[in-house]
Amino acid sequence: MNLSLVSLRSYFASLLSVLALLVMVSSCGSDKGKVEGVSMLYGSSSKVWVTDKQTDAAGDKVKQDAAAQDMEISFASNGTYAGTQSGKYTFDQAAKTITLTPEGSTTSNTFNVETLTDSKLTLVGTSGAKLMLKAK
Repeated sequence: MNLSLVSLRSYFASLLSVLALLVMVSSCGSDKGKVEGVSMLYGSSSKVWVTDKQTDAAGDKVKQDAAAQDMEISFASNGTYAGTQSGKYTFDQAAKTITLTPEGSTTSNTFNVETLTDSKLTLVGTSGAKLMLKAK
């Protein structure tokens, strides 16, 4: 009986080890929620981002026309951006937001930054729609 208890404990210890390993491996695969420093946004001085995909507020994939597929936005280390519009941006890492103010405009747009790594940028609008970008 003592041998069975030891075997059972060993089995559960092994099972827990495997489960812990699975949790670690699955959490490493996703960048969602990972917002690194502002330098990931612009690289060494400037970085170009291109549209990867887009979802609407319900989370459904949005079919992109040719213009949306070719959309590029470039962020520079001096706080400016360029693309279909140009202007200034501010990045608040603590709040995980980026605010874009088009040139000549007093109105700005603030987006939640869901993911910011060296190769991925996901912006979430106030409606919940998401724009996923990848580094060019």
